[in-house]
Amino acid sequence: MSKVQYLDNIIDRFGPHLHDAPDGGWLADRTIDKTVSTHCPYCGMQCGMKLLVEDKKVVGLEPRYEFPVNEGRLCPKGVTAYLQVHHPDRLQYPLIKRNGIFERASWEEAFDLIVSKFKALQEEHGKDSIAVYSGSSLTTEKTYLVGKFARLGLGTRYVDYNGRLCMASAAAGNKKAFGIDRAANPWSDIPFAEVLIIAGANCAETFPIINGFLWRQRDNGGSWIVIDPRETPTARQGDIHLQLRPGTDVAVTNGILNVLINEDLIDQAFIDSRTNDWEATRELALKFTPDVASQISGVPAEKIVRAAKLYGRAKTGMVMHARGIEHHSNGTENVLSYINLVLATGKIGSRGRGYGTITGQGNGQGGREHGQKADQLPGYRMITDPEHRKYIAGVWGIEESELPEAGLSAVEVFEKMRQGEIRGLLSICSNMMVSLPDTNKVRESLEAVEFNVCIDFFMSEAARYADVVLPGTTWAEDEGTTTSGEGRVIKINKAIDPPGEARRDWEILQEIARRMGRGKFFGFNSPREIWDELRVASKGGSADYYGITYEKIEAQDGVFWPCPTEESTGTPRLFEERFAHPDGKAKFHAIEYKGAAEKPDDEYPLIFTSGRIVHQYLSGNQTRRIGFLVQQCPEPFVEIHPETALKYQINDGERIKVVSRRGEGVFPALVVNTIRPDTIFIPYHWGEQLAANQITNAVLDPTSKIPEFKACAARIEKIHSRELPILGKDRKGRDASEVQKGK
Repeated sequence: MSKVQYLDNIIDRFGPHLHDAPDGGWLADRTIDKTVSTHCPYCGMQCGMKLLVEDKKVVGLEPRYEFPVNEGRLCPKGVTAYLQVHHPDRLQYPLIKRNGIFERASWEEAFDLIVSKFKALQEEHGKDSIAVYSGSSLTTEKTYLVGKFARLGLGTRYVDYNGRLCMASAAAGNKKAFGIDRAANPWSDIPFAEVLIIAGANCAETFPIINGFLWRQRDNGGSWIVIDPRETPTARQGDIHLQLRPGTDVAVTNGILNVLINEDLIDQAFIDSRTNDWEATRELALKFTPDVASQISGVPAEKIVRAAKLYGRAKTGMVMHARGIEHHSNGTENVLSYINLVLATGKIGSRGRGYGTITGQGNGQGGREHGQKADQLPGYRMITDPEHRKYIAGVWGIEESELPEAGLSAVEVFEKMRQGEIRGLLSICSNMMVSLPDTNKVRESLEAVEFNVCIDFFMSEAARYADVVLPGTTWAEDEGTTTSGEGRVIKINKAIDPPGEARRDWEILQEIARRMGRGKFFGFNSPREIWDELRVASKGGSADYYGITYEKIEAQDGVFWPCPTEESTGTPRLFEERFAHPDGKAKFHAIEYKGAAEKPDDEYPLIFTSGRIVHQYLSGNQTRRIGFLVQQCPEPFVEIHPETALKYQINDGERIKVVSRRGEGVFPALVVNTIRPDTIFIPYHWGEQLAANQITNAVLDPTSKIPEFKACAARIEKIHSRELPILGKDRKGRDASEVQKGK
């Protein structure tokens, strides 16, 4: 069992420390040895970029104008991404925790300890006593290997990944409605839509490069309907903003559908020929008049009517959404309710008519397709399906009975740790002490585990709890593929070798498997070899990558899956003729309104919601070390409406306490007109005392098992603190404990 001791020592040694310059500093007379075309390591846009290499070091970047998605543009995170490669905080040799202190170790020593501990745990408690927890910022080759490693290397059923916190509701809704989980349209279709519905997606901050497509749509005379509890920069640019209470999306979408029906703005011919289950959906929607929807959501009824008529009367239109509608205990139903609008109007299957999910993680799409999800095998096959199991067993050269059964989702896995059923953990590319909900419970889970191994290239808040930390690689030090939010498979190219003693993640996993006696299943010598096995493993599955080769990716600037044959050039737009269900039809779903699992009351009268900002990425383990990004936003804040601030006598910039039934945190108040009076908002990219997820509710969507990050009951308290926000050159971005010491 490993608790975090000597936190000051860990921060002093491993950061986060701020870093602003490339290796060797800012020099004007560099001699660039080579330029490597690759892609940004951050969000699902996967923007093209070129890394500049001098003397085997990445020292800068250049625009990659020829890549059609970003055409040379990058957001603040993308521009500074290369600074993480040679950051002083990089982990460059294995670490073993002894008496609370991380000590340098050899790879041999680290591997011997890991294997002996894993074998001992499994001999005493069974194969399932070890869990594997992974991420979707890895290449698809690595995510494939993680699933195979868990099931064949360790023989455990417990494997899941951090996409469970991101895309799970979208995936579940897409499969239920369309029969396949992928954006229906490429981003290039966006400018041809007369109307866009953008729901729970602050593109301007969290997906800024997509704005190029959004503004082309506006230049073509298009309109936006933005549905969001906050008046975000995206909402301010829109034509109609439906500022709903968090968690009331189903009421709003059913209200819009009610207007579409009563105004005869549905496409009955499309409904009859290409969908099922319309009548039950129609009957339910008729109960949700605009007035009913308004009472539930707080959106004026006339705005719901205006939005419905604008979308319904348009000949073309697209619906796009992100975590704002998905991070709920009814997230899957929220997704299905928006898809109902698409199907009812027949706006799908052609240019400018469609639907898409805006993907947060760089490989959020590819990372959920090839076997690291608890219930899934490569090619989006289901581990509970006998035929799917039989096929993958054949590819892997085992008997079907050797495949473990389905495991549990991420939050449930951490519950099993607290209960003592899971005794060991191997995590890679995940910082669960920032990203999982109810971090106080997550801390209990990590402290309960008997042996904890972490693979990462920085010491994250979660890695601090590990017994062994193994230094992995950044995206610049390996090659492989990722799949962007539009379903485009692209190629990450290696620029340099790993620093110091760091090793590539796939090499680390294979060596552990070999020492566990399972080396015959892990003889890959390169990512290309892993990719070629993945192609075969995906063949015939709903996510069919068989026809995608590295050469084809490079030649086409990416390949849209499905791509079932080597002759195929891929499928940029889905559903032009049929949907992916066996009968070729899409399915409506009649969705009753439920709302958030936890409603405001007298003790906790406000709705707390969380999200991202432009200058930080996910758990912040990478971006909170880049000085420029931290300078733009040194710490989290709590957005409060002026009416609410007046009620509690809170001044702008004053530190206040935010409390829920799970935890509390102290944050500076940001008094703004852009949030509802009944709602507060905190960005979640920080850990320890600054973690927004101390407050969030871990209740799960019953289908997708995604936690309800976006709505829980909370209260705010004035604490009469004279402490100022963290500002100034020497204090920006510091841990709260350091600020208290006056550092």
